[in-house]
Amino acid sequence: MQKYYVDTNVWRDYYENRKDNLKPLGEFAFGFFKKCRKDNSVILYSDLTLRELNAYYSKERVEILLQAVSVFCEIKKVFINEKQGKEAHSLVKKFKVHSADLLHAILARDNKAVLVSRDKHFNKLKDIVKIAKPEEII
Repeated sequence: MQKYYVDTNVWRDYYENRKDNLKPLGEFAFGFFKKCRKDNSVILYSDLTLRELNAYYSKERVEILLQAVSVFCEIKKVFINEKQGKEAHSLVKKFKVHSADLLHAILARDNKAVLVSRDKHFNKLKDIVKIAKPEEII
């Protein structure tokens, strides 16, 4: 069973059916979630993911989003511990990325999951965790 820790941008791509200039990001996210169902994969998220989503959507809309994705496959909340938070803060200078992004990577690593994101700055964290875009998994 494969586990995927899904970054906020992928949740938003799916919910808003977003597109960039050339790519149908929402379709890629949808295809990723469908593949998760086919493969019996598990989607992981955290309080950090919820906080980031709440910057864009109401609590009710976030709940609708989680329920919509749970139709595809099992979704599971993972919890942040103090050690993980400290590690994220201690690595900010080394990797030159925001501590929240480091925390996402650490959570994925500690839960033996692939971090699914399309943010380019996560490429700096490949020494911490395996990272893939939704379309790379489909």
